[in-house]
Amino acid sequence: MTFYDDRETLPADARERALLARLPGQIAHARASAPAFSRLLEDVDPDTIISREALATLPVTRKSELLEQQKAARPFGGFAAVGWGAACRRVFASPGPLYEPEGARPDYYRLARALHAAGFRAGDLVHNTFSYHFTPAGSMMETAAHALGCTVFPAGVGQTEQQLAAIVDLQPNAYVGTPSFLRILLEKADEAGLRPSFTKAFVSGEAFPPSVRDAFAARGIQAYQAYATADIGLIAYETPAREGLVVDEDILLEIVRPGTGDPVPEGEVGEVVVTTFNPDYPLIRFGTGDLSAVLPGASPCGRTNLRIKGWMGRADQTTKVKGMFVHPGQIADVVRRHAEIRRARLVVDNPDLNDRMTLMCEVAGGGSEALATAVASSIRELTKLRGEVAFLPSGALANDGKVIDDVRVYN
Repeated sequence: MTFYDDRETLPADARERALLARLPGQIAHARASAPAFSRLLEDVDPDTIISREALATLPVTRKSELLEQQKAARPFGGFAAVGWGAACRRVFASPGPLYEPEGARPDYYRLARALHAAGFRAGDLVHNTFSYHFTPAGSMMETAAHALGCTVFPAGVGQTEQQLAAIVDLQPNAYVGTPSFLRILLEKADEAGLRPSFTKAFVSGEAFPPSVRDAFAARGIQAYQAYATADIGLIAYETPAREGLVVDEDILLEIVRPGTGDPVPEGEVGEVVVTTFNPDYPLIRFGTGDLSAVLPGASPCGRTNLRIKGWMGRADQTTKVKGMFVHPGQIADVVRRHAEIRRARLVVDNPDLNDRMTLMCEVAGGGSEALATAVASSIRELTKLRGEVAFLPSGALANDGKVIDDVRVYN
């Protein structure tokens, strides 16, 4: 079976209609069952949120804000719709600590779809080297493998010699973990004169450049990657086409301008914002803090869902200038005040070790002295700091999602 289910090949417009039809019910559920969303969406009529344009009017809840919200309302900041008991099978702590619930439904994190695309099938023995302690990665992969009918060896991290001994004894054909640890296992096996039995691998948690992928393939291991988080579960996954990552069927994904909730045009780099249909942890417009961009068209593999380029950096570009924090949202507010500006980037440097801010603005027609004065006044008002203004032609700024570029050098 090439595809995990029929949804992967739905016409794009049919998928969009189906997702949007589910949206009002999920928003109503979040309002009724998660105290944080009861407050955030208090004035929202769920029945009116039936388009992406309507969804974009709702507030973004950013991962970077969750720590303080959880401190104020343990354990989950009021965003979960489940409490202790049978509905919440496990609770995990990611660095922060940020606490995440794991519901009792099979394949709770929806990663079986990604494993299937990577060639995992019933009867495989999966050597799972993600951690089973504190963080959910081990459980995320194990529950997905079980959903496919695989057997799992819970190897966890470290203890390389013991892991190699288990690999020799059990002969697992599939690896799950970071690409760097797979490389370590292969190198240690070479030193010991052993030949690992892996023929397939599913990696995440780190960058996975083509050079590493090709090195694994040269050893007979076909490896694929996915983009997932502890809060959301699967967001997007690689397929045999090797062209970007295909978005999961059970989320609504947006790319927004960093520091705002405003969707960017297709192809422009921005922050990944996800709305889930998870009834236990119903995150509405959850800002991951990760940068990516939508790829045009459908994947050659036959899957028709939206594709993204993959992880392209972090969206939280807040920096401190002369003792004051400057946020991407403040720069977005400056731009909103001046319709002539198409795109902008604040460059922070320090000639002679003195902090300087320059707002680089793409403006059709080259701009004017009057506009420069007005923009500088907005910078001063919104950031409480002085900033210079420079005008650039349209298309001059790199499409990399940067709103603030801190290039200061300290010698």
